[in-house]
Amino acid sequence: MFTCHACGSTAARDETVDEVFNIDGHVVMVENIPAQVCARCGEAVFSKETTERIRRMVHGEASPSRSECLDVFAFG
Repeated sequence: MFTCHACGSTAARDETVDEVFNIDGHVVMVENIPAQVCARCGEAVFSKETTERIRRMVHGEASPSRSECLDVFAFG
C-alpha cells in the first residue's frame, strides 16, 4: 500500500516522470521513470528495482541518449 513520505496521503497514481540527479558534481536527468505519484502533493516514489536501475545507468552502465545545455540560477 502506498503512503507518501512527504504528506502522509495514501492516494497515488502511476505515471512516468523526469528527474534531475547530482552525481559527483555532475548534473544528469533521467526521463520517463515509472513512479507512483502522490495525488495530494505530487511527490514521486520509485520502486527499489527502478532506483537500482537508475543508479546503474547514471554510474556508467548506460550512455546518455542526448546532451542538453542547462541554465543555472543562484538563489541568493
